[in-house]
Amino acid sequence: MGKLIRCITSDGAVMATAVDSTDIINKAVYYQRTSAVVSAALGRLLTAASMMGDMLKGSNDSITLRVAADGEIGSLIAVSDSNGDVRGYVMNPVVEIPLNSMGKLDVSGAVGKNGTLFVFKDLGLKEPYSGQVPLVSGEIAEDITSYYAMSEQIPTVCALGVLVNPDLTIKAAGGYLIQLLPGADDDTINKLEQSIAGMDSVTKLLSAGETIESIVRRALKDFEVEVLDEHDVSYKCNCSMERVEKALLSMGPKELLKLADEQKLTEAKCHFCDRIYRFPSNSLRKLAEKEN
Repeated sequence: MGKLIRCITSDGAVMATAVDSTDIINKAVYYQRTSAVVSAALGRLLTAASMMGDMLKGSNDSITLRVAADGEIGSLIAVSDSNGDVRGYVMNPVVEIPLNSMGKLDVSGAVGKNGTLFVFKDLGLKEPYSGQVPLVSGEIAEDITSYYAMSEQIPTVCALGVLVNPDLTIKAAGGYLIQLLPGADDDTINKLEQSIAGMDSVTKLLSAGETIESIVRRALKDFEVEVLDEHDVSYKCNCSMERVEKALLSMGPKELLKLADEQKLTEAKCHFCDRIYRFPSNSLRKLAEKEN
């Protein structure tokens, strides 16, 4: 289980959300079978999605982040519900490129710098909210910061990190989002800039035994911080036989009958969790009859 925390400063000027997503990303890596640099990229996007999802108000609300760029990864997708539970998918799970100039995994090189971050929010309205911004760097955190500045006009500090072990498991993963609220003044901004200056990376702090609460208090060391909520979050796929049947029904009865005639067994695989749903030809015929 991951752990997510939401805090506010006592003056009501700064909101902070942070998550330890180590377990979540380990599960994502298990399902997606990603190489190290892809694990880092997908892990960062899933971590951001979890925090952004937790900010949604409705119990049935959800948010989808999609990064499409010119790197070898192709595209990345992360979906979160309003509890912060997430699932994700990557087009090309295995990408092998050299380390960057700092000797670290080259996430930007794998994702690509020429592309777009798409944000879709399903808030239970007739049409989902959608926004998009050009990628700033492909490092994900800077792109999330840019999205909030350009699409929602909310000054935001975003930090994301994924530390990959030699055996491709995840040693540490997490992040935080710090946002200025309408009551923030220039003094608040200056204090925040001073607070986060020189902060170690999230993964370094988590690896050293820091909790997400202690990390938030570090980032807001010049403020009095109140914890509003803390709860578990997880990698959670919502696929089901009913959802797969609905997807098959969308093909129409003619296509379903054609599939039933062509093969004895039709398999549908979930991109998010690798679960396989099997439909014998007689099951497809029953579905086609139901559609008629």
